[in-house]
Amino acid sequence: MADPEEFAIAADFPQATREDWRKLVDGVLKGTPFERLLSTTYDGLRIEPLAARRTDARPIAARPGAVPWQVLARIDHPDPARANETALRELENGASGLALVCAGAVGDHGFALPTSADAIARALDGVHLTAGIALEIDLPPDAEAAVGAVLAKAHASSPGATDLRFGLDPLGAMALAGNATVRTWSESASRFAQRLATWAQQSPRSRFAAADGRVIHNAGGSEAQELAFVLAVALAYLRALEEQGIALETARRAIFFRISADADQFLTIAKFRALRKLWTRVEVSCGLGAEPVFISAETAWRMMSQRDAHVNILRATVAVFAAALGGADAITVLPFTAARGLADRFARRIARNTQLVLLEESHLDKVADPGAGAGAIEDLTDQLCRAAWDLFQQIEVAGGAAGALESGLIQEKVGAARARRAAAVARRGDALTGVSIFPNLYEAEATVEAVAKQNNSPAPTALWPIRLAEPFEALRDAADRILAASGSRPKVFLANLGTPADFTARSTFAKNFFEAGGIEAVGDESPGRPALPAAYKTSGAALACLCSSDKVYETEAAAAAAALKTAGARHIYLAGRPGEREAALKAAGVQSFVYEGCDALATLRDAYDILG
Repeated sequence: MADPEEFAIAADFPQATREDWRKLVDGVLKGTPFERLLSTTYDGLRIEPLAARRTDARPIAARPGAVPWQVLARIDHPDPARANETALRELENGASGLALVCAGAVGDHGFALPTSADAIARALDGVHLTAGIALEIDLPPDAEAAVGAVLAKAHASSPGATDLRFGLDPLGAMALAGNATVRTWSESASRFAQRLATWAQQSPRSRFAAADGRVIHNAGGSEAQELAFVLAVALAYLRALEEQGIALETARRAIFFRISADADQFLTIAKFRALRKLWTRVEVSCGLGAEPVFISAETAWRMMSQRDAHVNILRATVAVFAAALGGADAITVLPFTAARGLADRFARRIARNTQLVLLEESHLDKVADPGAGAGAIEDLTDQLCRAAWDLFQQIEVAGGAAGALESGLIQEKVGAARARRAAAVARRGDALTGVSIFPNLYEAEATVEAVAKQNNSPAPTALWPIRLAEPFEALRDAADRILAASGSRPKVFLANLGTPADFTARSTFAKNFFEAGGIEAVGDESPGRPALPAAYKTSGAALACLCSSDKVYETEAAAAAAALKTAGARHIYLAGRPGEREAALKAAGVQSFVYEGCDALATLRDAYDILG
């Protein structure tokens, strides 16, 4: 118990008001408008820089305090024997559960376990399901054999002592494949519900249906869209089970949620909290008493990068932190090399230990809902609830999840969010460390297992998974092909004008800008204007970029551009906004301007067209 004297000492200090905080912030901003600190999400939610404490808030019922989340290890090797080796090693080294990924499931990114009963049984050979080990299986809709194999293994020991979750998600699979219709769902819903009812009788503690938000998140959707989708899908499964005569009290316990956790820390915390509040509202509307639903988290696929893959470790750490504080019951971490290929032992160990360090050393499980009362978290949670509920109602009006998919409502909403996200990535507003900013052309490649990616994916659809880094990585791949063919990377010459104090900032900016597209920046020193043509020719670059301060540009940029043009530069850029000098600079030979907020992706693609 806290010492009462501590509170007496604190009482001697005046209570800080919002105005007090504003004065401190204004002092740091030094005249910059306070409104510049405001931001909005892809759902249009307003994020305030200063949020008052919510004294009326109460913790959201989720995973109880001091109860650890399940540390799930992703098992996705196409060879059942190798998958078994990985599973046993993960359990021996601290994982408390397994996340098996089967071919054709939502989480299949080209390396997955076959769905046959023999393959599942082999992968689980020696795994003692009654020893407190959780098992979550990411399955395609037609994987009845896999369910039967696992249930048979559980029954061979003690079905009441096993913790099983079968991620059957026919609506999610239809959404991913692009063939969801009301008729298709109505024809399959009764059979789906009948199978679940039979399995639920065999294993009452198990959960069989997953409302999987990764379909939306992987496709570039927003947080509210992901929440609205899983609500609609879960309600569709609830209705299907009820139509088969299963009591709602029993039906809801056969369903769990699986959503993505990404590196946007506060939005991820708020999303997990919001899902519990939203589902409670659905339960109450169904005449049920609220009880905590099981929520499984997986670190987001779309935030993963192939380039500078080790940065993915940082992204995953933030995602696990946020999911844990948001109350996730189980967490799976994608290995940091997942976008490059099948993870090796090292990458899997890092994924496992990311969770174990946060759990065992940071003790993130010791407080139930630590975000309760925090003004920023509570405000985001409430805004997400309102936005998601509004979209959920639109989905219901459109005929539920199947109807909204058939009409294209969900695809249209997600497509709009994805387009806005792509534009922000292209302009580097949504910065991708190691990819669109701070690239390293000489990075050591992360290793993966020498296993070929399975080519069993259908044609891409409106909700097909994306990675935000892909457009910039495509340019880096093009540069690598040029290097392999010619022995030299494409280059841009940085024509630094004036003193280091004049050019360093913009020269550094230009170097990062062009190397994000795989174009090597050369010419670190200022050669002086008379020597500029010779320095350019010596560099071997086809492109040139002027770098200096606005003051130096006024007196030297035009002459430098003319000299570079005479020296044979195919295209001349200038680092900085042109302002009123644009016409004069273009007349002297400057053809493009690169600056913070310009469309970097389009500029870099044009550079490759210029290079031929």
